[in-house]
Amino acid sequence: MTQPSEDTAPSVTYTVTDAIATLTLDRPDLRNRLSPQAMAMTCSFVEQAVADPAVRVIVFTGTGNTFCSGADLSAATSTDSSQCNFTNSGPTELVKLLKAIMDCPKVTIARVQGHVAAGGNGIVASCDIAIAVNEAKFAFSEVRLGLAPAVISVPCLAVMNRRDAQELLLTGDRVDAARALRAGLLTSVVVPEKLDDEVSRYASMLVLAGPEAVGHTKELLRRVPTLPRDEGFEWVSVLSAEVFASPEGQEGMSAYLNKRSPLWIQGALENEGE
Repeated sequence: MTQPSEDTAPSVTYTVTDAIATLTLDRPDLRNRLSPQAMAMTCSFVEQAVADPAVRVIVFTGTGNTFCSGADLSAATSTDSSQCNFTNSGPTELVKLLKAIMDCPKVTIARVQGHVAAGGNGIVASCDIAIAVNEAKFAFSEVRLGLAPAVISVPCLAVMNRRDAQELLLTGDRVDAARALRAGLLTSVVVPEKLDDEVSRYASMLVLAGPEAVGHTKELLRRVPTLPRDEGFEWVSVLSAEVFASPEGQEGMSAYLNKRSPLWIQGALENEGE
């Protein structure tokens, strides 16, 4: 059987199972590097998952021993006229992808099954929850290539501890998952055999929350830290009144008072039974 070429083989796959959409970087032979095409495809799948009411959680993962090795450097240095615009399109596509993840109204989980380098750290940092196997290594390798972690600095500096970020981004040192966890890049580190169990544990908690409530809470997490105190209070008081009066808020409170499951949980259970 003829193997697909690098140009025709799908670089990202998309599946939905039990309210969870999984986006898989699927070029292990290329260490799941980020070409402009792969990033555009991933961004499109994020939009598809957001538009699907059956999807409650979006998981990002990879195949092989590498989660993501960062930018497609071969295209960035190529003299091929078909690839010469990578320097312009690559950063632009990465910005689009990271913004799509960070602004996603649904919960995102990075299922880090392997090593991470350069731009791959941006995907990890952009997700709400990041779970990695203890065997994974992490490197902000840009400086050792004469580059800078420019685009990914936005999500990474938002979650990492300042001193850790200074050390790891400036040295480009390759560190283990435990070090990345202490730096604030990760939520949890587990042995490989427990990775799927840990992802499922978080997913099972997340589907208990109201879908619109999750979107509002993610907006709070993004916006409140950027607002002056009084402006923050003014905005959240209006939002709070809106969510209390919303159909989802009314349903959630009614379910609690009547000791029953809210409709969004009932719907999730029905989907699991199909």
